[in-house]
Amino acid sequence: MKLQGKVAIVTGAAMGIGRAIAEGLAKEGAQVVIADIEGAETAAAKIAAERTKAIGVSVDVSNEDEVAAMAARATEVFGGVDILVNNAGLYSSLIPGPFDKISVAEWRKVMDVNVLGTFLSCRAVVGSMRARGAGRIININSGTPFKGVPYFLHYVSSKGAITALTRALARELGGDGILVNGVAPGFTMSDGVRRNPVQMEKLRDISAKARSLVRDQYPSDIVGAVLFFAGPDSTFITGQTLIVDGGAYFS
Repeated sequence: MKLQGKVAIVTGAAMGIGRAIAEGLAKEGAQVVIADIEGAETAAAKIAAERTKAIGVSVDVSNEDEVAAMAARATEVFGGVDILVNNAGLYSSLIPGPFDKISVAEWRKVMDVNVLGTFLSCRAVVGSMRARGAGRIININSGTPFKGVPYFLHYVSSKGAITALTRALARELGGDGILVNGVAPGFTMSDGVRRNPVQMEKLRDISAKARSLVRDQYPSDIVGAVLFFAGPDSTFITGQTLIVDGGAYFS
């Protein structure tokens, strides 16, 4: 119970990677805010019934007012925020293809959710973390910008921005006792990915074979790294991105 008494917001947590992370945080004693565009209350009710107090908040992370309301709700119910996991993002619905076929509208949508959403969520909780004298921000990144994966230029670019955001924000918030780190999974068998037949056909086998640990990656494989950055064993680590992909990329 290393996170007993802590309050965590996990965005995009109604299913998949976010859901696994939220359950992992709850197992360690954290009170959890499940934030998602839909399904948040159902997921929160399940966690609350099995482990610890949890609430669900409907939020589009690219909407400034909704993100502010998310943070306000966490403070109203739990008294503040100690941990933010920026997991919400657009990926599983994307179809790989050449960059010159990506529409401006799709490019902006990916950037709005993946980058603007992370920025807005960080901004919304930093006041609470400063008031508490400490905090943990954990950005769910991707291994793609480290490897230069083709045919997902908008997604890869958005995650490259998250790497830069993590480093710069760590510098800015270090004096406040707020640690900012990232976890970068490989191709993961999340609920959304399983529903995308193109990604399953084109990426599943090639991703598994590229790993030192030759198998599929699952949401549960990512939880340990997040708990490490959220907990007491990483108090002198900030600005880092830990790649969790079964040894496909060595940094």
